[in-house]
Amino acid sequence: MNLHDYGPIMVPIVTPFSRDGAVEYDAAVTLARALIAEGNADSIVVAGTTGEFHTLTNDERRRLLKEVYDGLDGACPLGAGVGCASTGETVALAQYAQEIGYELCMVLAPYYAKPNQRELVEHFRAVSEAVSMDILLYNIPIFTGVNIEPATVAELSKLPNVVGIKEEAELRPKQITEYVNATDPEFLIFCGDDTMILEAYAQGGTARIAGVVSGGAHLIGRQIREMIALYLAGDIERSAVMQQNHFKLFRSWGQNNRTNPVALLKSALNLTGKNAGYPRRPLLPGTEEEVSVVRETMLSLGLLS
Repeated sequence: MNLHDYGPIMVPIVTPFSRDGAVEYDAAVTLARALIAEGNADSIVVAGTTGEFHTLTNDERRRLLKEVYDGLDGACPLGAGVGCASTGETVALAQYAQEIGYELCMVLAPYYAKPNQRELVEHFRAVSEAVSMDILLYNIPIFTGVNIEPATVAELSKLPNVVGIKEEAELRPKQITEYVNATDPEFLIFCGDDTMILEAYAQGGTARIAGVVSGGAHLIGRQIREMIALYLAGDIERSAVMQQNHFKLFRSWGQNNRTNPVALLKSALNLTGKNAGYPRRPLLPGTEEEVSVVRETMLSLGLLS
């Protein structure tokens, strides 16, 4: 599949946990189905950052990939988050995802080890050689501690199944342009930051930007789709106002220095009646005060009545 077939709204689905921390697999499938049925997602990534993959055991992660794949039964394109701290673990998980039917895996730079650029190339090359499925690189230095540099992306893009990159764009606002200039036209980019969607399209256009991998689309995927359409149609003013309003929502999930917004994203989803469950420790659920801010923000944007 071409990466354009996955967009423009790819949702890294949250993993619902019970209060005691157990994975609620059925709830994950139900939520995935709702995202597709409501038009908030064109495709779904399982076990991404918003899915709190880093807190899942290997067995839980494999079961989650299988349960969602089987539960959706071809309802939409799927991507498997397979990034791990070691190359061996990443290769094994990518091979498992391919075995059960995934055609795309998303692979972040190994975290904690802080590999240099040569080590990054060899890491991604090992995954590329181990599977025939498409690979979407995932650059998120705020969690991995290392940036996948444009020259490295240029080298990796020559591998036959490395088809694009998800870029956490707010950290380095012009790096998308550098990626575009460093790679061939077939190599595509997903914006990985909800606050930078229009900026991404301004840098790469529809020829190079496949869409957005958006946690916020759990709630406002249809609005994000409309915002993109307005921008591409030349209605800059209306699309800008929409992004400004969305920004308020996204920032409400980062209260009290929450670097990962998933806990308060789950609170927002739960307020709408969906079962997003709880975050898994060390992340804690929203406090009464935090949830109140989220609720008021949603009310102001017409997302709650």
